[in-house]
Order: sequence, then structure tokens, then C-alpha cells
Amino acid sequence: MLVPDDLTLLIDAAQEAGRIATSFSGKDARRWDKPEGAGPVTEADLAVNDMLEADLKAARPDYGWLSEETEDNSDRLGKERVFIIDPIDGTRSFAEGSNTWAHALAIADKGRVVAGVIYLPKRDLLYSAALGQGAFLNGNPITVRPKDDLISSEILAARPNLAAYHWTSGEAPEFGRAYRPSLAYRMALVAQGRYDGMLTLRPSWEWDIAAGDLILNEAGAVCTDRTGSTLIFNNPHPQLDGVIAASPNVHAQLYAALKPGTNDLRSA
Repeated sequence: MLVPDDLTLLIDAAQEAGRIATSFSGKDARRWDKPEGAGPVTEADLAVNDMLEADLKAARPDYGWLSEETEDNSDRLGKERVFIIDPIDGTRSFAEGSNTWAHALAIADKGRVVAGVIYLPKRDLLYSAALGQGAFLNGNPITVRPKDDLISSEILAARPNLAAYHWTSGEAPEFGRAYRPSLAYRMALVAQGRYDGMLTLRPSWEWDIAAGDLILNEAGAVCTDRTGSTLIFNNPHPQLDGVIAASPNVHAQLYAALKPGTNDLRSA
């Protein structure tokens, strides 16, 4: 169930996140690597996270909290509703001075996302959705591209996803491939109809994909993990088994072509 004004709360928070992040110069922002190969983080990530955690938890004190930049604990597991937040998705892109990074904000209710926002402030793109109310880009409705055949489709995927051992035939099926560094942005582009599908075959953090899952579903796409299962959020270990998202026919063809159980931790 969507609480009135939850989506408005996320939109306002995402726009404030954009103001904070763009006040930093990506190339000049202090950057360091997180422990255990968890990737880079910048002072902008932490500044955005601090604002979001303070403002969103103050607005909804009964909601749980899961963010890439906050140390996780089990408190959220006892909450029906939880914020799932990536302060900056595409930190490497941000640090390089690119404009393809995003803020990804979602609210899940009993494991199902009910409100989600993906905002790219440098591109002036704000994708949003609330459960049962459609998907939007800058306030205008969006729908997935109604493609029927995989061979003529354009799929957003990192190159390692094409490795032969992922596919039942011993090679990736024929389709056009493109890439964007932000996983949330890839999902949003499919919802917008700019591309026909996306896939990532590695375990995927919930904060990267929660907002995109709802936006895709509300735009008419099918969005599952790599086994074809519905994405369920706020898990004790907040990772899911990859993502396949596309129009219904293209999704079915991608899923049918994949081997089960061949995750590649290198394939973003």
C-alpha cells in the first residue's frame, strides 16, 4: 500500500540530493576505496547519504533504512516499510566528471516496492513511479517499447554478460548491445522505451535496482531476477540474483536463452 505523499517525499529528496551532489566537482571530490573491494566512494556520496538519512527518517520515523552508504543492521527487517537508497549510483562515473550517474530512492512495503525515483541531475531526467499509478519521466507518462523479437532488440548489458557459459546454446543470442555505467539508469532507459531490455547476471544490490524495478513494472515491462522470479526486497542479505528486464516477449526470449546458475561476479 502506498502512503499518500510517499512519492512526493522521494521526489523532493532526490532533487535535494541532486543539488548537494552537483555542488561537488566530481573530479575534485575526495575519493577512496571501500574495504573488501566494495568499490569507490566520494565525499559527495556521503554528503547526499547524510541528508537523505536525516530528512527521510525524520519524515517517516517508522520506516526502516537500507542504504549503500550506511552500515546495515537487522533493525529494518522488523519494519513493514523500508527506504532503499543509493545516494549516487555510478560513483565511478561521478568521480570521472561524467553525467550518467543517478540518485536511486525507493520505498518497499512487505518486500514490494511501492514508490521509486531515479534522478540524473546532470541530465535533468527524473523518473518516478508509484504502485498502480504508472511510470513517468519529468512528469510525462512513459511505456516500455513493445518489441516482439530479440534479434532486432537493443539490450543494455556489460560485455561479460555475453560470455558463452551464460547461454544454453554456448553463445549469446544475437541482439544489439549498449551500456551505461549506472544500473539504475539502464533500468530507467528501458522503462522509457529508449532500449528494448537490460540484463545483469551478477548478484545485484537492492539499492541499485529497487526504484528501477517499480518504474519498469509500471511502464509495462517484465522485471525479474535471472531465474525468472519476482524481485522481493528488504532481504537479510540485500542482494538479488541479477536482473532481466524487457517487454514481455523479449524478456521471455532472454530468459529462455540463459543457463541457470552461472553467475559471474565480474559482470556488472
